[in-house]
Amino acid sequence: MRTPVLDLARPGFRRLCRAYFGLELAGTDNIPADGPLIITPNHQTYADPALVTIPVRRRVYYMAWSRLFEIPMFSWMIRRLRAFPVRVESTDPSSMREAVRLLQAGHVVMIFPEGERTLTGSVERFKLGAFRLAASLRVPVLPVTIAGGHESWPPGRMLPRPGRITITYHPPLEPDPTLESRTAASALAERARAVITGALGTVPAAPGAQRQTRRSSTR
Repeated sequence: MRTPVLDLARPGFRRLCRAYFGLELAGTDNIPADGPLIITPNHQTYADPALVTIPVRRRVYYMAWSRLFEIPMFSWMIRRLRAFPVRVESTDPSSMREAVRLLQAGHVVMIFPEGERTLTGSVERFKLGAFRLAASLRVPVLPVTIAGGHESWPPGRMLPRPGRITITYHPPLEPDPTLESRTAASALAERARAVITGALGTVPAAPGAQRQTRRSSTR
């Protein structure tokens, strides 16, 4: 479904982002023109949903941190932009039901599998929620790599500084239909994370290695 109002605003917003952030968009031909889709970017800044959406010529729905909906006026704005809340600190069946409804209707849902912005600039461990949806509904995921956002707008900084942000849209990944749903979700998450970290020039650690590193760092 086209978005006439956003289509009018899109060129100006893109020019503004290009001027301020040096924004470059790569691989936009990989964005499917129709059908249900889960977009799974890494998460670096508050601006990520808007920036990633620029070349998507379809209506996008966003799974957003529930605490953002507690901020006066901001809550009103993000709801108008088709965001719906998820409690990242716990299992939230209501947000999953809404995502299922949207995907079954053929829409695009954007979910940040890290759950929240990175504090270090590195890609954090992926939560499996988005990939469980993809595996159970047989919906493709579109891995998206955001590079340079953390340097421009790190956590703790009120406003972004001018920088250079590159967003790369990778070929969609399909869940493996030969695997059991849980195993397919885990495999899909690993594939998506490997694609994203590969574009950043980093080597993805295995899930067990990530947990070991975290435990070691707390000693």
